[in-house]
Amino acid sequence: MNLTRKRWFYLVLCCLINLCLGSIYAWSVFASPMAAYLSQFAGKTLTTGDLAIVYTIANAVGPITMISGGFFNDKIGPKAVIFTGGLMFGLGLIASGFVHSVNMLIVTYGLISGLGLGMAYGSTISTAVKYFQDKRGLIGGITTGIYGLSSVLLPPIVTAIVAATDVTMAFKIVGTVFLLIVCISALFLKPCPADFVPEGWTPLVQVKSNDHDKNWKEMLQTPIFYIMILTLTCGAFSGMMIISQASGVAINMIGMSATSAALAVSVLALFNALGRIVAGFISDKIGRINTLTGALVLSMVGLCALYFCQVGAVALFYCGVAVVGICFGAFMGVFPGFTVDRFGAKNNSVKYGIMFIGFALAGYFGPSVMRYVFATDGAYQRAFLIALAFDVAGIILTFCYRLVLKKSEGEK
Repeated sequence: MNLTRKRWFYLVLCCLINLCLGSIYAWSVFASPMAAYLSQFAGKTLTTGDLAIVYTIANAVGPITMISGGFFNDKIGPKAVIFTGGLMFGLGLIASGFVHSVNMLIVTYGLISGLGLGMAYGSTISTAVKYFQDKRGLIGGITTGIYGLSSVLLPPIVTAIVAATDVTMAFKIVGTVFLLIVCISALFLKPCPADFVPEGWTPLVQVKSNDHDKNWKEMLQTPIFYIMILTLTCGAFSGMMIISQASGVAINMIGMSATSAALAVSVLALFNALGRIVAGFISDKIGRINTLTGALVLSMVGLCALYFCQVGAVALFYCGVAVVGICFGAFMGVFPGFTVDRFGAKNNSVKYGIMFIGFALAGYFGPSVMRYVFATDGAYQRAFLIALAFDVAGIILTFCYRLVLKKSEGEK
């Protein structure tokens, strides 16, 4: 089959893999029944806040294997890397069904699954983007969008499994299914040839900046890299903060039932996935940095809506989480193509893994701030104000990016 056509088959495989890996965003659905289950072993009542550290670690460790796995992905191709990552991810989920303490859950879900996820996710994104030089923004949006879509589809399935059995069995079933899907799909993937150019597409004039086609060491020596990674942290902060405890926020702040709260998680995930695809497409038309600036401004609107929420304000709450979700998704959809645009496609797996540290920082500080504020204030409003400050900082950074880029191009 012609490689220009076969790349679509590889894209489907990458999307199928990411659909499984994206189950991490459904953590809040697992968290509540898992907290109740582990309470019987802890000798006290645990809350979803007590388990937030598990989700935080799972996100924080991802860049470790994204970078190391990216190195091997660039050397030997995605098959072995994604297979290994899928094996770790699935086994971690399965093992989570046997734990009896939060610390054990940190090891199984936070470390084993988190490290496996980072290894597989980074390779799927890099592989897909390399095959679609002509549609980097859109493909980055689709692959990351499918990753986010998992938390739309998984919550009702997990809820049904928990209702029929228990949360431990849900971990075992989901882990087994995802292990098989990811590992089998990985066997059919092949690396993109270095000289591949899609039929009928003529590469645009090379980017003028001397940042283009840098290796990872050279990338770290450029000021614009640090602006980009900090922008990613600021842009992802509010999304990671709310995603980690969306169910708890819906219950504690709005007074929703557990069932309605699960729906709120799905709404957030749906708009997260939508934001990745739409923003990726838009960024191909108006530019990456313009798209990111718009997302940050819109995110502030969503956070203001959440700030003014109170018990019973269901419609305002849904509007708030939908807007925050679509803006968070915009950052996740745009940055794969943004990184390639700025630093080149060669060895992109490693470079995007390093850039993803910005996301990991947001994944650590966002949930931590939300947890601390609620424990201290008994309310979430101050956390939304902190997230607003991060959005403002992100907007400032986008203008810094333009200034630094203009200066570097002017020196040519």
